[in-house]
Amino acid sequence: MEIQGKVISGAHEGQYFMSLDVYRGQFREKIGFEPFPGTLNLEINEEDVNQIQQLKGQMKSVTGQGKFGDVKVLPALLNRKVEGALVFPEKTHHRPEILEFVASQNLRKLLQLQDGDQTILEIK
Repeated sequence: MEIQGKVISGAHEGQYFMSLDVYRGQFREKIGFEPFPGTLNLEINEEDVNQIQQLKGQMKSVTGQGKFGDVKVLPALLNRKVEGALVFPEKTHHRPEILEFVASQNLRKLLQLQDGDQTILEIK
């Protein structure tokens, strides 16, 4: 499945959560890399939200501990170049149209992305 997204700024909470050991080790085990401490937020359209919801059975689970919630993970490719994953935190403030993408590198720097830039996600 391929969907388009638009880069937007977030609340910078992903940086904190992606740096926690409770998540880092499980990401390495389940998707093969340790995520850069931060997420790239992408806004998608409502029709694509429904398509992604249908993939819940394919998502891998990363378990939080204590006050940290569980996270569902779905491998994906950004702009046909960067391997990574979509993350769906159990506890989130985002609307369903906002996706969070993680990779092993700082995506804004690597791909020179700015708010408003269009992206392509290939969901495996």
